[in-house]
This record gives sequence, C-alpha cells and structure tokens, in this order.
Amino acid sequence: MTTHPITRRRFNRLALSAMAAGLLASTLPSLAFAQDALAAAKAAGQIGERPDGLVGAVPGAPATAQALAEQVNAQRLARYREIAKGNGTALDKVQAVAGQQLIERTPAGQFVMTAAGQWQRK
Repeated sequence: MTTHPITRRRFNRLALSAMAAGLLASTLPSLAFAQDALAAAKAAGQIGERPDGLVGAVPGAPATAQALAEQVNAQRLARYREIAKGNGTALDKVQAVAGQQLIERTPAGQFVMTAAGQWQRK
C-alpha cells in the first residue's frame, strides 16, 4: 500500500472528522453509559488518553477499568476505521490526529500517555 504525505487540507478534514466522531459518540444513547463511566474513571485516575487515540488503564487500576478501556477502544476503533475509509487515508493517521486532540482536551490532573509510552498527569 502506498502512503501519501498528509496535506494541510487532509489534516483539517481528519481533524474535523475526529471531532465529529467525538460529538457523535457523546450523543448516542448506547454510548452514553460508557462515556459517563469513562469520564468517572479518568477523573479517578484509573484511565488515561493515549497518543494513538485510544484509552488505557493506568497501572494499579482495577480490572473494571481495563474492561471499560477495551469497550471504549472497540467503539473508537470502529469509528476511526469509518473515518479512514471515508477519507481514503490510513487508520494510523486518523488515530494520531484523534490522539493529539484528545490529549490536548484532557483536563489538568488526568493521566495521558507520552509518546515514549509513559503515563503522566497532565
């Protein structure tokens, strides 16, 4: 598969698509519970955002946090695949844009994963 450099226009389209995905996820009733649980787990320091647009359980978090992270990640990956297909771009590019935006929007005091794979409080 040939990869193309990401242009500013395509980056902006991906960014808008990722934001739309976030808005869509927050409005669907089937996802509302997962989003509420995710917000609570993030606030409790059990789950954090990763650079790949997914979430992860912070070391020492209970097993329920890991299960929640897996549920949220399955939903996010499905949406990221749709965005990638719709824009004719690679999945990892969509994930990178979403990850950057999600980390930027993470409130101070919550966990984020660095590019080196280390958890830190923002």
